[in-house]
Amino acid sequence: MSTIFLNAAFPVIATIFGALLSLWRTPGPVARGFLQHLAAGVVFAVVSVELLPDVIKRHAPMYVVVGFGIGVLTMLAIKSTTTKLEEKASEKNSFPSALLLAVAVDVLLDGFLIGIGFAAGAREGRLLTIALTIELLSLGLALSLELAEYGLSKVKVMQIVTGIASLIFIGAVVGDLILAKAPDRVMETVLSFGLAALLFLVTEELMVEAHEQPETPATTAAFFFGFLILLVLSMAT
Repeated sequence: MSTIFLNAAFPVIATIFGALLSLWRTPGPVARGFLQHLAAGVVFAVVSVELLPDVIKRHAPMYVVVGFGIGVLTMLAIKSTTTKLEEKASEKNSFPSALLLAVAVDVLLDGFLIGIGFAAGAREGRLLTIALTIELLSLGLALSLELAEYGLSKVKVMQIVTGIASLIFIGAVVGDLILAKAPDRVMETVLSFGLAALLFLVTEELMVEAHEQPETPATTAAFFFGFLILLVLSMAT
């Protein structure tokens, strides 16, 4: 349990740091695009280098189909719900409760994925933590910028971001507790769920948001650089 808490602390700190950085000096769109491409490359590397081979070697296609299907349907449902909540938040009410609920769901799921990673193995958990730390750094930047547009004070913004970031601990612990002594078939199903969720994160969130920023050769290269970093780390551990 202490290992889960220690590792989950890194993405929590990254989210808070991203918010602080944004409030101190707002990064330009190119910098945000670079970070999002980098995070996408790192997450994709974890999927292809660590989780996918682990799922394949278990030779349980039926459970893979079930877990992967549930993962896709869950992510589509979350995306549909959060999109509606964000549309309500775009009305610029006095307090963006709908937006915060949408972000909280995403962060809680990220924490759960960290728990899944450590249930699969210490190395998988550490590498997944690195990947989601970069992704949540980007989230902290974006969330603080969004909250600032509602006229909230810097102190209030940091309180909200810190509270939401802390949900990572809850998600990680829940994921680890559920899977700590789970039978093999449950592990295969949940790993496939995590595989689908992470692929959705790359293709439907990080890359979509990254392509909303100005494209440069450096931002495009950041995806491959992130992939290479995790590939080398995986080989070195």
